[in-house]
Amino acid sequence: MKISEEQYHKLQKINCNDLLSFALYVPKSYMDTSFLSSLNPPCTGTIEIQILNADLFKGKNILKAQALMPKFDKHIEIIIFNAKTFHKNIYAIGKHLCIYGKIEYKLNKYCMTQPKLIETEGKITMQFKSTSLKSNTISALAQDLITQENLIEEGLPKNIAAPIEEIFHPNKKYLSQYQQNNFFPHLHLYALKWTEIYSYLKSLSKKRRYFESKYTCNGDYEAFINSLPFELTPAQASTIKTISTDLKKSTAAKRLIMGDVGCGKTIVILSAVVMCYPHQSLLMAPTTILAKQLFEEAQKYLPKYIQCKLITADSKDDMQKNLFEREGDFIIGTQALLYRDIDTQNLALIITDEQHRFGTKQRHQLEKIAEEKTSCETKKPHVLQFSATPIPRTMAMLNSSLIDFSFIKDLPFKKDITTTIINKANFAKLIQHIQSEISQNRQVVIVYPLVEESENFDYISLKEGACFWQKHFENVYITSGKDKEKEQVLENFKNKGNILLATTLIEVGISLPRLSTIVIVAPERLGLATLHQLRGRVSRNGLKGYCFLYTNLAKSQRLEDFSKNLSGFDIAELDLKYRNSGDILNGDRQSGAEFEFFDMKDDVHILSEVKKHLNA
Repeated sequence: MKISEEQYHKLQKINCNDLLSFALYVPKSYMDTSFLSSLNPPCTGTIEIQILNADLFKGKNILKAQALMPKFDKHIEIIIFNAKTFHKNIYAIGKHLCIYGKIEYKLNKYCMTQPKLIETEGKITMQFKSTSLKSNTISALAQDLITQENLIEEGLPKNIAAPIEEIFHPNKKYLSQYQQNNFFPHLHLYALKWTEIYSYLKSLSKKRRYFESKYTCNGDYEAFINSLPFELTPAQASTIKTISTDLKKSTAAKRLIMGDVGCGKTIVILSAVVMCYPHQSLLMAPTTILAKQLFEEAQKYLPKYIQCKLITADSKDDMQKNLFEREGDFIIGTQALLYRDIDTQNLALIITDEQHRFGTKQRHQLEKIAEEKTSCETKKPHVLQFSATPIPRTMAMLNSSLIDFSFIKDLPFKKDITTTIINKANFAKLIQHIQSEISQNRQVVIVYPLVEESENFDYISLKEGACFWQKHFENVYITSGKDKEKEQVLENFKNKGNILLATTLIEVGISLPRLSTIVIVAPERLGLATLHQLRGRVSRNGLKGYCFLYTNLAKSQRLEDFSKNLSGFDIAELDLKYRNSGDILNGDRQSGAEFEFFDMKDDVHILSEVKKHLNA
């Protein structure tokens, strides 16, 4: 529909850019100026009164008037705070007025505070919350713009457009339903949710998704798979096959591969690298530890004709040296890659591992490096993003307009981890467990929430706890995550340590085959995704694992729910239950409410309906 320039200017004042966003700018309340048919206080409505007397108390700026309600033959007291002299004239003795407000019965008399004078009886008006436009201006806009015809023209089906229209053109029946709970009736709330997610998906569709790929890649990955000393899981094999189909297309692939901790994403990454050869691939990891680990795995499993190169902030290479010379078929690095002079002419594939650890700007910057622009078109590299932090099904459905998804739910080794919530009373048993595990050549990690002591914190810090563990156990290693030697500390612990005292830095990147136990202090301070990542450090190769959640809380349903679920995909749904989704469209927030009406937890069926409607 055509919105006039004047109307559009007004809409922008209330942050509405189109009709659909305006359809979600709902009234905060309604006012029905129809005369009340009966007195059942507390009740809200319009009454006719005759003023019997009125007094203005100037010292307190309060006006009190006694009046008669002729229809009910009852008296009522009118109270106005912050009264002015003109109120005395309005409520003059003998005057007949129509007023609107809430009638209460107190101290054996009817009373109304701060009434509104009514000129037109029997009219339902909308009240909007805005500091930019007057409520009656917004109402007038809604009367003109929010119609079934206009909403259907915007793409809404009739069964959704009709309730939306009714919200902005209220009748008695609708208002009665609204007033029962002082909120939108079920049918109208459903329409608002439907409209909100429909508007959201339309906004996503305006973002350009498809670009021509720089290269089509069809390297023989099957020989590589057959050379591996182990068999792939069905999910790994299926995902690799899907990626192969993606990379053969002339359209640049953009796929997010999500798999639980320890699901074998590395082999999927290496398979994609083989597919792209003889073109080059680049992978960016969030930490030096993870980058080095991936580099070692690549050297171990990739065919010898694929040359790997590691680039980190510590790399000794000349800053101006071309990183993509022929010896670098697969470049693995940290964010240091973003600040190097890179020749990307032969670069076919961009990979980010643990993609959720990078901001939207960083991921975009990496993809931008490898773009190939001409005067008439932009060619892009294929993009694969990997994450061990699964997102909820609803978020995947929402994001599917921007990116393709693959899920690796099988694990090479069955996870056998017992999660237990403990407190001070269980400390002696915890010590016995740790002693037993160490005696079997297994390792233990203890994660502290703080490095230094804090007066405002109810748990001991890493530094405070270190004395106890070093006194009672041998081969105790400590890293705060900020110390320069942290990588060496982790390496030493991996080879000869019994206990590692650390912060959440081990959430990502460290592979410890002998690690059987993790103790997380103050787990209530961490998100469920972080807790799951920490727990995922144990039982990496089928070893029996233990996770202890050490808390001072008497009870925590959130921690109890976490302890009963091992699957990252189940944890993602739990995380959604306990905190909202965040800003998916712009990537500005990781959590917090993104939608006003649509509920990520409960409204998946509405999302499915909207997507079906859009694809019809």
